[in-house]
Amino acid sequence: MRPGRNGVSDVATDDTIVEGVAGRYASALFELAGETSNVADVEKDLVTFQGLLDESPDLVRLVRSPVITAEDQSRAIDTILAKAGIGGLAANFVKLVAKNRRLFVVQDIIKAYRALAAKSRGEVSAEVTSAAALSDEQVAALKETLKATIGKDVTLQSRVDPSILGGLIVKLGSRMIDSSLKTKLQNIKVALSEAGT
Repeated sequence: MRPGRNGVSDVATDDTIVEGVAGRYASALFELAGETSNVADVEKDLVTFQGLLDESPDLVRLVRSPVITAEDQSRAIDTILAKAGIGGLAANFVKLVAKNRRLFVVQDIIKAYRALAAKSRGEVSAEVTSAAALSDEQVAALKETLKATIGKDVTLQSRVDPSILGGLIVKLGSRMIDSSLKTKLQNIKVALSEAGT
């Protein structure tokens, strides 16, 4: 880590800097997990929790809602963590985030933690958005393509967004490759409207 503005540490990845609340929480968790040799276990539990968020709009509303009391959020989170089998440091961390009324940034914290964990393994973290879930073969092929492009192993964080219709959006640090059908259709629409004027 390197000192950022006003002496606050920034969490740096290859092309991005995660600052603010999410960066500080992720950095603190990463350091604590490193001290207890639990970096991989915590990452696995955070990925599980992110999966729950991806699958449940109700859970996303729970973590983002400012009107739900801290006590109600904490009770709900305790139940969700227990049912998902998330325990130890990751569970205690998510509970602390809930207690501190910072659940609204938990997804950014998870993203920043995963970037730190990937960097510690000498990998680069990439976000991939697709219209449907990618198969294991597609994930492997995409990892190989990205590795050939940047010369490093790549950890993929996948997300499904049916609104992109087809294709992929890949974010690698500050670079974004948008080959989604939605974007292509929008570009055609813009080109046609400009041609008609």
